[in-house]
Amino acid sequence: MARVANGRTTTATTAAGDEPVPQRLLSVATRLFAEQGYELTSVQQIVDAAGVTKGAMYHYFGSKDDLLYEIYARVLRVQHARMESAADSDSPVQERLHAVAADVVATTAANLDDTKIFFRSMHLLHPDKQAEVRAERRRYHERVCALIEEGQRAGVFRADKSPDLVVDFFFGAVHHLGTWFRQDGELTGEDVGEQFADLLLASLRP
Repeated sequence: MARVANGRTTTATTAAGDEPVPQRLLSVATRLFAEQGYELTSVQQIVDAAGVTKGAMYHYFGSKDDLLYEIYARVLRVQHARMESAADSDSPVQERLHAVAADVVATTAANLDDTKIFFRSMHLLHPDKQAEVRAERRRYHERVCALIEEGQRAGVFRADKSPDLVVDFFFGAVHHLGTWFRQDGELTGEDVGEQFADLLLASLRP
């Protein structure tokens, strides 16, 4: 497990600049994993590109495996925090669900390299770390499912569709973003998020 799980436990910086060492290592690892693949990237390449020693890397990350895990985990933490904020607001349930759905698409698009790398290489993670990621994603999906169930009980959403299937269908589309979304495309991540959320809400109207 990475010794710095959220980037808040250290202010150590590299000699080359003001970016904290863990964030610098993650930035370099993300770039190298995207360019040449996780398996073909060595620890030596990462530390050389980051301008740090192996000892400095192992102070924060126990292995290359930990870097891969943290690349995706940091995105999940942001998405969880933003989702909880929107889901716990006082807005009507349909507005809360729309906000959550739009945000997860926009944040996925904004961190596309992170998500593409992870889904391409997740099977290479230690089984314990794979289980941790699946558990985090499951908690996110269950919270979205609870919003749909709340709307069904209130009569706002149609009750003849399984919330679990709706959530699986929606997130299947979100996870597919990496195959077609482009940062320089006609639509921004926010644009796509709004349209995805509109489609989700349209499918749930009675």
